[in-house]
Amino acid sequence: MTLKSLVRNYLGNCEGQNNLDKKTVKAYKIDLEQFILFMNGIDDFYRKDEVVRYIQHLNSLNFKVKTIKRKIASVKAFFSYLDYEEIIEMNPFYKIKLKIKEPLILPKTISLKDIEKLFEYIYLEKSKYNENSYKYKEIVRDIAVLEVLIGTGIRISELCNIKKENMTYINNEIKIYGKGAKERIIPIYNKDTVAALRIYEKAFDKEIRDSDYFFVNKRKNRLSSQSVRNMIKKHCKKINIDKNITPHMFRHTFATMLLDDDVDIRSIQMLLGHSSIITTQIYTHVRSNKKSQIMKNKNPRRRIVVNKG
Repeated sequence: MTLKSLVRNYLGNCEGQNNLDKKTVKAYKIDLEQFILFMNGIDDFYRKDEVVRYIQHLNSLNFKVKTIKRKIASVKAFFSYLDYEEIIEMNPFYKIKLKIKEPLILPKTISLKDIEKLFEYIYLEKSKYNENSYKYKEIVRDIAVLEVLIGTGIRISELCNIKKENMTYINNEIKIYGKGAKERIIPIYNKDTVAALRIYEKAFDKEIRDSDYFFVNKRKNRLSSQSVRNMIKKHCKKINIDKNITPHMFRHTFATMLLDDDVDIRSIQMLLGHSSIITTQIYTHVRSNKKSQIMKNKNPRRRIVVNKG
């Protein structure tokens, strides 16, 4: 069989037997088509030296490290399939040592000053509109979304997929389904956040009752991630915050502020829904970076003047 037909069979297996997400299969297809193009009809594409040559080719391109790692992982998974099905005698990756170090990219956070500025503005906007107007409803929904983002560290996809039955005011809890449909429950005790949610729910009572979701638009459809991004961008522009603030930055800010208040890393991991502590530990680098800046620019020793004769 040709490499092209083997790839076609493999992708069919991924979509059928393995029941992989369509987006994942599409990514595999793109990566493996690139591998086919590089091999250009070479019959012994499974040889170690040919695979190494392809990896070197990827490294020579202007891809990000994360992209290169993904493309190699796609090819590696393909060879694992060929090995399991006994189509090849040995998986070449058994003899290839890969060391591709990804550069450390610190998560971007929002300054306390900008958060306060944003919240002061949006609460002031709320007071300008009649409660019966849609503009008022829109503003109270924006407030509720922002309160939940900064008050829970929730992912934007998780926020948009909250079902109406997942909000319980008796215990002040939100039930969230994160990556891999993993369930976690986040308590909400901040009075402003609880109040914002209640006001929003009252304003959108009919729309929520006619929908499966808690956060909805005027057409009673689930609020989209893009709508939330556009909302944040719109409000930031009006108050001259020129930084590109995204919903995910609220999650990063939530985590780093907890860390600054000496909340232990395991508790932060649990609240964020990270499956691995390694993912959460990235925030310790932010804290270390902050300490460095403090010691560099705010060290009390700078204010001590000593006459050394």
